Amino acid sequence: MTQTVVIVALALFAMLMAGIGIYSARQSKTIDGFLLGGRKIGGWMSAFAYGTTYFSAVIFIGYAGKNGWDVGFPSLWIGAGNAVLGSLLAWKLLARPTRRMTKVLDARTMPEFFEGRYLSSGMKIFSALVIFIFLVPYAASVYKGLGALFGVLLPDISNAFGGISADTLCMFFVAVLAAFYLMLGGYKATVLTDFIQGIIMIIGVVIMVVALVANPQVGGLTKLFERLRDWPGTGGRLVSIFGGDMWNFLMFNILLTSLGTWGLPQMVTKFYAIKDERSIRRATTVSTAFALIIGCGAYFVGTMGRFFVESDASGAPVGGFDAVVPTMLMRAFGESIWGNMLLAVILLLVLSASMSTLSSIVLTSSSAVSVDLIQYLRPGIGKKAQVLLTRILCILFVALSFIFANFNFAIIMSIMAYSWGVVSGCFIGPFVWGLFKKGITRTGAWAGMLGGLCTVVVMTTVTMLTSPALSDGVYAAFKAASASSPTFAVTAMGVSLILTPVVSLFTKKLDGAHVKKLFDKTEAV
Repeated sequence: MTQTVVIVALALFAMLMAGIGIYSARQSKTIDGFLLGGRKIGGWMSAFAYGTTYFSAVIFIGYAGKNGWDVGFPSLWIGAGNAVLGSLLAWKLLARPTRRMTKVLDARTMPEFFEGRYLSSGMKIFSALVIFIFLVPYAASVYKGLGALFGVLLPDISNAFGGISADTLCMFFVAVLAAFYLMLGGYKATVLTDFIQGIIMIIGVVIMVVALVANPQVGGLTKLFERLRDWPGTGGRLVSIFGGDMWNFLMFNILLTSLGTWGLPQMVTKFYAIKDERSIRRATTVSTAFALIIGCGAYFVGTMGRFFVESDASGAPVGGFDAVVPTMLMRAFGESIWGNMLLAVILLLVLSASMSTLSSIVLTSSSAVSVDLIQYLRPGIGKKAQVLLTRILCILFVALSFIFANFNFAIIMSIMAYSWGVVSGCFIGPFVWGLFKKGITRTGAWAGMLGGLCTVVVMTTVTMLTSPALSDGVYAAFKAASASSPTFAVTAMGVSLILTPVVSLFTKKLDGAHVKKLFDKTEAV
């Protein structure tokens, strides 16, 4: 019964998303329309596009499963940090200057911003390569999160497809659907689907939290708190205010998942596309509320994993952290028709979160090649050819990330942390300082980019080489090092933010007339 309900829900969802793609196709015939929706996206749409790109299956399956299990109630600080640092302050500080400066530069992508801001075509090429290469594993983490959930909810579906695993079939379904509506409708299709998916996410999170708390295995809020407080071997940290001995781990994850968004191209391009400053004010409020509901809701759900999943001798969940939330949902709601219907809603919640994130990643990465690399190699390429190439590259990127997701890499949370660490570590310094400080130089921007990248690479390499697990092979050493991936990522962002202005103090300034034009507020409306 569970599988039938889930399949019906998936079919209806797929038809809706495909219909939006077909509807949006006529508004995405130019490269500006395909990538930014003509810079005419309103506040509500922009807010939902930002929020749904922010949260994917990675948070519901990877982060909520692990942090909810290890940290407990204090993991809600991550959700609060996402709302305040990752949404409220990001919109307050970055949205207006980003929209204004990208209009002055006529920049549609982050590599175009770097090229125009720092007068460097080399920086454009380098940043485009970083985006295309390192967002592939990020997209793969989204696939793997969905695969982990589908593998539990649809265990028998592989029998109908020659023994192909349920998680692989799920990832293939998502890949085809995302490629279809994104290839047709571009950014316009993305924001329309994001709005619908965002509503599904809010409804799904509220229902999931209420239903799990009311489940007999939990027994209500009071019982939940009391049992976690007295859970053997935890020393009360699962209900402490700041996470007890897990505080450092908690802080690095707050900074990674909150401040990291300031340097991620798929996030900041939402500021490029918004139509006016009034819309920015509305989007700030809506996106903050959205992040608070989804972020805190996800981690709250994760805290209940211990009531449904057994632990092994080391205290870790049986089946691994990525299986905590899927197993909990199946055991909580898999026994009745009403529970099955609830499972279908939750599945659509996670699917919606993932599809929206995946679409933004694909669009960002594809444009990095079609607009930033190809335009440099073939300056005379026509606009129609660019649009066609971007559509083709959307399909290619979806295929590459699907293939990557089928490899047996480390847990979902670590894949995402490495991707965020490299991309945001490279870009956050040159991007943020470039918006606010006139004296940032080309050399300073290069120092921030290369410093962030090298930090992640060097810290990972050193940790692997000094790990006892190296005797079992490179993959074992990488898996051991992945436990520190949030630390690597946050350190890389700090290095980028420090190196960019410091190196700029001692290096050649950009042309004064160029800088004056960039910071003249009358140049853009």
